[in-house]
Amino acid sequence: MSTKRPELRLKASAPIFAALGDETRLRLVIFLSAAGPSSTATLTANVDVTRQAVAKHLRVMKEAGLVTSVYQGRDSVWQIEASQLAEAQQCIELLTARWDQAIDRLRAMVEED
Repeated sequence: MSTKRPELRLKASAPIFAALGDETRLRLVIFLSAAGPSSTATLTANVDVTRQAVAKHLRVMKEAGLVTSVYQGRDSVWQIEASQLAEAQQCIELLTARWDQAIDRLRAMVEED
């Protein structure tokens, strides 16, 4: 786990979660995670939106650091940036731990009475 302060982790993770908050982008992440590097054409064939919409979603994901791309001929090949997904996972683990602590405190207060 990174040595970043939790507040910094949350700030760095916010763009990742914003990008993942869209159903089409989430479908693209799931597809790329399962299939590996894929062209824009392949991604478009696997979601119910236009190539132009896929390109827009991929740009948002690239800005959040979730994907990277390289040109192969006339098309881009996209792949998941695993470190960003790991960052999101660490953020979720931090939130889960904080939630568990809050529930433990509540349980202790209720059991005292």
